[in-house]
Amino acid sequence: MPDLSRRTFVQSMVGASVGAAVPIGPAFAAQAANQDGAAPEARLHWLEGDPSPIGTGSTWGVPWARGTVDPDQQFALRSSGGDAVPTQSWPLAYWPDGSVKWTAHALAADAQAAEEYVLAAGEPAEPANAVTVQENRGRVVVETGVISCTVNKRGPYVIRSISRGEREIARHVELVNLRQQKIDDGDEARADRRKLVSKVEEVTVEQSGPVRAVVRVEGVHSGPGRDWLPFTIRLYFYAGAEHVRIMHTFVFDSDGNEEFIAGLGVRFQVPMVDELYDRHIRFVGEGHGMLTEAIQPITGMRRDPGRNVRAAQVDGKRLPDPSTWDTRVTDRLHWIPAWGDYRLSQLSSEGFTVAKRTTSGHGWVPIDQGGRASGFGYVGGVSGGVGFGLRDFWQRHPTQLDVRDAQTDSAEVTVWLWSPEAPPMDTRFYHDGMGQDTYDEQLDALEITYEDYEPGFGTPYGIARTSELMLWALDATPEAERLGAMADVVRTPPQIVNEVQHLVDANVFGGLFAPVDRSTPMKAKIEDSLDFLFDFYAKQQDQRHWYGFWDYGDIMHSFDEDRSVWRYDVGGYAWDNSELSPDLWLWYSYLRSGRADIFRFAEAMTRHTGEVDVYHIGEWAGLGTRHNVQHWGDSAKQLRISTAIYRRIFYYLTADERTGDLMHELVDAEETFLVLDPIRKIREGEYEPDPRALAIGLGTDWSALAAAWFTEWERRGPQASAAERKVLGTMRTIAAMPNGLANGGTLYNMETGEFLPAEASVSGSSLGAMFGLVEICAELIDAIDMPEFEAAWLPYCRLYNASREEQEAELGGRLGTNLRQGHTRMDAYAYHRLGDATYADRAWDFFLHPRTGWEYSVDQDWSAQRNEDTLNPTDTAAWVSTNTTALYGLAAIQNLALAGDRLPD
Repeated sequence: MPDLSRRTFVQSMVGASVGAAVPIGPAFAAQAANQDGAAPEARLHWLEGDPSPIGTGSTWGVPWARGTVDPDQQFALRSSGGDAVPTQSWPLAYWPDGSVKWTAHALAADAQAAEEYVLAAGEPAEPANAVTVQENRGRVVVETGVISCTVNKRGPYVIRSISRGEREIARHVELVNLRQQKIDDGDEARADRRKLVSKVEEVTVEQSGPVRAVVRVEGVHSGPGRDWLPFTIRLYFYAGAEHVRIMHTFVFDSDGNEEFIAGLGVRFQVPMVDELYDRHIRFVGEGHGMLTEAIQPITGMRRDPGRNVRAAQVDGKRLPDPSTWDTRVTDRLHWIPAWGDYRLSQLSSEGFTVAKRTTSGHGWVPIDQGGRASGFGYVGGVSGGVGFGLRDFWQRHPTQLDVRDAQTDSAEVTVWLWSPEAPPMDTRFYHDGMGQDTYDEQLDALEITYEDYEPGFGTPYGIARTSELMLWALDATPEAERLGAMADVVRTPPQIVNEVQHLVDANVFGGLFAPVDRSTPMKAKIEDSLDFLFDFYAKQQDQRHWYGFWDYGDIMHSFDEDRSVWRYDVGGYAWDNSELSPDLWLWYSYLRSGRADIFRFAEAMTRHTGEVDVYHIGEWAGLGTRHNVQHWGDSAKQLRISTAIYRRIFYYLTADERTGDLMHELVDAEETFLVLDPIRKIREGEYEPDPRALAIGLGTDWSALAAAWFTEWERRGPQASAAERKVLGTMRTIAAMPNGLANGGTLYNMETGEFLPAEASVSGSSLGAMFGLVEICAELIDAIDMPEFEAAWLPYCRLYNASREEQEAELGGRLGTNLRQGHTRMDAYAYHRLGDATYADRAWDFFLHPRTGWEYSVDQDWSAQRNEDTLNPTDTAAWVSTNTTALYGLAAIQNLALAGDRLPD
């Protein structure tokens, strides 16, 4: 892989943080068709129900129906009891008529806790402790009203210092990486490790208050002779907060064969000013159980300092004056060892260990073991300290929390995203190619392992991972109850969400979902089947341990009934990598149900599939990798995996800037067709990529490009004008094709953003519409007034499941015959738009009465069998496959929304 310049990386990775810091105001001058001058209300609640006792703030998105919100509309937030709550608002997306489609809002950390809120037109309340940002040539200083954070624009530190009042609580926050140049596979390991630390190259203020501020820090990990692992860190601050939220993104810029990550973490210093016996360590394990120790313990000694003294130390309180202790203890305090180093290592999803030692050069003493640690700890004393946490701590093992030198004037804390106690991160391809040197050999091997192999293509160069951390600057050692609540916040950050009915009424995401409905026996059956499928995958994730740094968030593709395991080691049957849109199945399942467990499962998948399964730098930037034993292993690098349609829902519900980056990266993704032909192995005849006549398929290729262009356009991103031109140009020229979206081969002109005129032909691949084409077409038709494009899409919808005779009569050729159950949502869409019950009846016929044995039937046995003979006890349903699950789920959801009135009972 070629090296990539820093400038190119920054441009491709973060773009311009589309829409992040722009207030709603007259700068966006388009006028919405708002008749009564008042925006509608939106009712909001916490995703998990009750608000957290730890105020952290929250950011969320709210959709608005076309024409109901003017660009200069202000919003006020109030609790369900009617009290004004400070909020900050900004636009996320616009309808083509200029009215606001999505707004984002932020809640202050010290805002009044309420179970529900109401967002409506009005003047926003001012926060009691506003966030302020001061920027000069050398640094950025953010004040939350409680803490002050200084970010230098150059140097090794991501954060220079964090203070609370006059006290510096933390300093020198840096990224640390242990780089290893080879992996020793033998008994005698001799590999050398070299430490690299962050080198900050650019700092950008993306938002500056008054409720929320965001600072983006970019750079590389740097050491003697090597800069690598470019990173983007976002620092989030909320009004009244005593914490900093850190979003840590890095890109792996190595071929995976010659240098390896042996450790990756965030490190900082904590000034220690209290007496040794007034300094404390806390690690929260499973639940709210925790390790509570002092650096110099005075409990358990041969001589008793006094009950009140011992109780104070265990509770983390300042000890009484030593003159009040038993002198047999105070005279011998210097003989009690100070334990300066602690570590909690989570090397698997099932177990962690805790150990401590007095100082470097001396032996570690085991403390205890446990199952799944929270990822939260504290170091400091009665005068203050730092609470620190890593989200998905056990799910993304191997992880570690390290405290060193707490007996000195400055403790060092490292939150390891990859623990140095684990073997180095092994990114080597898993086999030697087995002689697959030609396309013919590779296609033949595909027939047995379903793996599309090609030498040199199984590289991780350019994949990425984003992790979420939190640092609290505290004025004292927290009590146990508060520590437990902070650990809960690390595990599951509080998230404000919309009511389901508001999402439906706003008619976003194509209007392809409706609230869960059990009003008839058949609808109840379908709802039960949908519940079974999600619950089954959630259980499989835990029972089959679909966890690990690179793996968490993905699910497996197919099951091996003979071994009673998912086919984790069989070529293209292993990790799913978004095959046939499970991302969309999960997100549409959430939109209609509001279930927190579905949201969190989909969130983890979005974090994984958008980062790990996609290339972010290098010649394949913007392409994703087809399903494989390793997420980056398959040689099929395609837009159908990286498509923005899989990220849009999470982005708009949360206003997450990193997800916005991922979608912005794809705006020029058509350029990858100049360097890699996705169908190179099966293309007939000679073909040389020509930017003015580029082969781009109308199914999986165009749908992915259209999703990226449309998202950039509606977000008014830096390339919005070009994106609008390409969206409208391709829609218009598709409409001009003889068979519309069912037309065969065509060519694209990158200079004009249009398809070239095409002769009549027919192409209806069974996969063409199953990677987001259905969903993006629904959004485009709903948003853009171009009847001729709808007329080019509806024949595809009407005819895919029609008879071959009907297809030939209208199109002059035949479409695909596979995945009919998944395609029933196109029949339902045709009914929804045309009103012809023929299509609704056919949708339900093919959905309820599948024609193949691997499609699901509503009347089948929806159950799993307990299997005690697998390595761990598991629930097994050998008939479940992820391809079928995703298509069945999407068809059920969309058919109910679009043609539920025609469901036979």
